[in-house]
Amino acid sequence: MIPSFIALVMGTYTLGMPGLHADAGAAAAAGLARNVSAAATIAGRGPIRRGAPIGSSPAAGLADILKNPNAFAGRTVIVEGVVQQCCQRKGCWMELAAKRGAPGVRVTFKDYGFFVPTNSSGMKARAEGTVVVKQLDKAMVDHMMSEGAHIAPAPDGTATEVSFVASGVELRR
Repeated sequence: MIPSFIALVMGTYTLGMPGLHADAGAAAAAGLARNVSAAATIAGRGPIRRGAPIGSSPAAGLADILKNPNAFAGRTVIVEGVVQQCCQRKGCWMELAAKRGAPGVRVTFKDYGFFVPTNSSGMKARAEGTVVVKQLDKAMVDHMMSEGAHIAPAPDGTATEVSFVASGVELRR
């Protein structure tokens, strides 16, 4: 059921703005519904869901992935952990770790198709997606470290980055 204040924006004349088409109103309503959903979850009424529903991929521990990343590279798995930090501009990435203060992985979202709330830090997360392992050159390592990334570079300044591209995420307080 759509609350009446959301349903109002779905008409041809959205909130008295002539010429705004139903598609634009529906998009606005969907965005508003996501924000209402996020607010309800933060208030303790259920999970925040972003992206595709979590499926039936095998579970993998973040510690196991970080210990042997090449064994998981390219595999689609479900991971769980706590959000240590997230993008404060849009919520376009988060750092997920098995527990607060433990090493984590940077999580981005498939096709830049969804974001998490910017106040997600400290929330428990469950995500389904693909483990990505790539070698970073010295210039990229230096750049990322200048922005606060926690990277352990090799003696030559390069580093191996283990990240996760999520197709779906669930967050809870």
